[in-house]
Amino acid sequence: MKISMYSMSVETFLPMLGTLSSLLDKGLKYAAEKKFDPGVLVNARLAPDMLPLSRQIQIACDMAKGGSSRLAGQEPPRMEDNESTIEELRTRVARTIAHLKSIPASAIDGSEDRDIKIPMRERTLEMKGLPFLRTWALPNFYFHVVTTYAILRHNGIELGKRDFLGM
Repeated sequence: MKISMYSMSVETFLPMLGTLSSLLDKGLKYAAEKKFDPGVLVNARLAPDMLPLSRQIQIACDMAKGGSSRLAGQEPPRMEDNESTIEELRTRVARTIAHLKSIPASAIDGSEDRDIKIPMRERTLEMKGLPFLRTWALPNFYFHVVTTYAILRHNGIELGKRDFLGM
């Protein structure tokens, strides 16, 4: 049985985006219980030279929407990267989920050899669809989802493996 590019992209991103939303819910609940401003979590980092939680969520969403859109031969939708509250971050995740659900499987399946271009600051990365998904989109997506989990856990939110896996 051959695995489809749609399954490996959209159907992989969607449950983990749901996990991001659940993690944010737990962070919001924890802040309310402990009576502190949830903005503390939005700006939290694991180390001084790391990006804050807000950027981790933004980049995870960018990897999911950008990866799926590029595989479908579409321009990824732009988002402003100006979220400053947990509620705004949850909205971004919801918008990303809605975008992914709007992409038909037929637009992505068969994209293994599609030419993908990723504009960077100083250059443009170019690769075929399957290597793009396998070595760029998925690893970057999971890195930022895991880092979100780690930032929240580091800040006292009781999270475990089941929370990460969405179980």
